[in-house]
Amino acid sequence: MQQSQFDRIKNDKGFIAALDQSGGSTPKALAAYGVSEDAFSNQEEMFDLVHQMRTRIITSPAFDPKYILGAILFEQTMDSKIEGLYTADYLAEKKGIVPFLKVDKGLAEESNGVQVMKPMPELDELLKRANERHIFGTKMRSVIKEPNAEGIKAVVDQQFEVGKQIIAAGLVPIIEPEVDINSPEKEKCEEMLKAEILDHLNNLSEDQNVMLKVTIPTKTNTYKELIDHPRVVRVVALSGGYSTDVANEKLKENDGLIASFSRALSQDLNVNQSEEEFNAELEKAVQSIYEASI
Repeated sequence: MQQSQFDRIKNDKGFIAALDQSGGSTPKALAAYGVSEDAFSNQEEMFDLVHQMRTRIITSPAFDPKYILGAILFEQTMDSKIEGLYTADYLAEKKGIVPFLKVDKGLAEESNGVQVMKPMPELDELLKRANERHIFGTKMRSVIKEPNAEGIKAVVDQQFEVGKQIIAAGLVPIIEPEVDINSPEKEKCEEMLKAEILDHLNNLSEDQNVMLKVTIPTKTNTYKELIDHPRVVRVVALSGGYSTDVANEKLKENDGLIASFSRALSQDLNVNQSEEEFNAELEKAVQSIYEASI
C-alpha cells in the first residue's frame, strides 16, 4: 500500500467513482448507455463493450483527479488495459486516481431480512492478483432490508471477518453494508447497523484500518461517529437508486460523508454522444457529485 495513496483517500477533497458493475448488472449499465442486448452475443463481447464504456469514462478529461480521489473497478476491468497500461496503473500513473477492486461474488438468498455475501473461496488468489495489479483497496457489498438484529449482526460480522483477510493482504477494505432505500424501517436499520459497526471498529488493532460505504442515512449525520473513528480511513455513500439530484441533495446534509456513486455518475452518458457531448455530460455529473461531497 502506498502511503501517498492512503493520505489522499483519507484527507483530500473529492469522491470515489464506482465503475464496478459486474456480470449481473452489466446489461443494465450498457442499456442505460444506449447499447442494447442485440449488440453482443456472449459474455466476452459484453465485457468488451463495457470496457470500452469504462475506458471512455476514465480517459475523458472530465474524469479529473481534482474531483475524483479513487475509482472502484470490476475484476475484468482490472485485468484489461487502457492505452497499453493495466487499468489500475493507468488510473494511478496517468490520472493520479487511486484504484479499488470489487471482490465480492454477489449476494446470497435473503434470510433474516438481509442478504450476506456469497462465499469467496478464491479471495486469497484474487488479492494476490490485486497486489500484482497495484490495487490499493477493495469493495464488497451486503444488503440490509429489515431491522432484524440477527441479520444485521451476520452482515457486519461477515464484512469485518473478510475485511481482516483483506487487511492482512496489505489492502484497505471498503466495507459496504447497504441499507435498501425502499426499506419501510430504513432509519431503524441504520441505527442498528451503526451500533454493530462501532462494536467491530472498537475491536480493531491500531494497524487495522477500514473504509465504509453506506446508504445515505434517513436521519442526517447518523454516521458522524463512524466518520470520526480513528480506525476509519473514510466513509463514502452509495447513491442506492436515488437519482443524481436527489442523492446529491441528501449527501450535502451529511458532514464528512463523500460520494461513491455509480449510476448517478453515468446516468446521462450515451454511446452515441460526440466526444464533446460525452465529456460535457460527464463533467456536469462529476462537478455536481464533487460539490455535494465537499
